[in-house]
Order: sequence, then C-alpha cells, then structure tokens
Amino acid sequence: MRILAIDFGKKRTGIAVSDPMQIIAQGLTTVETHMALVFLRDYIQKEQVSTIIVGEPRNLDDSPTDATSAALEFIKKLKRHFPGITIETVDERYSSKLASQAMIDMGMKKKDRMKKELIDEIAATMLLQEYLDHKAKPPKS
Repeated sequence: MRILAIDFGKKRTGIAVSDPMQIIAQGLTTVETHMALVFLRDYIQKEQVSTIIVGEPRNLDDSPTDATSAALEFIKKLKRHFPGITIETVDERYSSKLASQAMIDMGMKKKDRMKKELIDEIAATMLLQEYLDHKAKPPKS
C-alpha cells in the first residue's frame, strides 16, 4: 500500500506518493486546493493507500499561521471522506524553503524554480521522504 503526502496551500496543494513498499517518495502532482478531494478520491480508487500525511503549517515559534485553520479544516474533510485511511499531520515549517533550496541544488533554471506548483510538489515529496526515512529507522534502545 502507498502513502500519500499533502503540502496544503490555500490556492495549490502539492501531492507526493510512496512506492508500494513505502521506501521512496516521488512527486505526483499539484492541484488547485478546491479540487484536491476530487483528485484524491479518483487516485485512491485506482491505488491502495494506507496513510495520508498532511503538512500542518506553523510559525517558527509553533504558533498557527494564517493557513493553519484552513489546513485543519481540510484534514477534517479527509477524515470524513476516507474513514478507512490513516490521516496524520507532520510539521511543514520549512517545506517550501527546503524545496526551493533543493531545486537550486539540483541545478534547475531560475525560470523553472519560479513555478510555484513545482515547489508545492517538491515540498510534498520532501515531507513524505522524511516521513518514510523516520518510519524506517529502528527505535533507539
């Protein structure tokens, strides 16, 4: 079964997916946020998904951002629409900045780095890969 990651935004939502063995994250797409549930419903009908992780927007001091309440509302909708799928939140404090830096490190042209939908998809991919890496580590004894 796959794990989906969502980098929620008020306008656009980046989506990433794991391989069936839950080892590698890859960007799936970016959708307009108002179409995200429709996209997810279609995707989940075709692919087996065990978990959806959603980045929860927070300020550096852990206070809510202007997008936090919308993200929490979206999470409630996910739980209502997909009751058989585990929904988890993850800290997404640095996701867009890390995605932008990753694009620079990959040598992407400035024109391509300006595409916000690509940043959202890469941010979701990075959230998911971090989640998968953390999940794969054995607990310290």
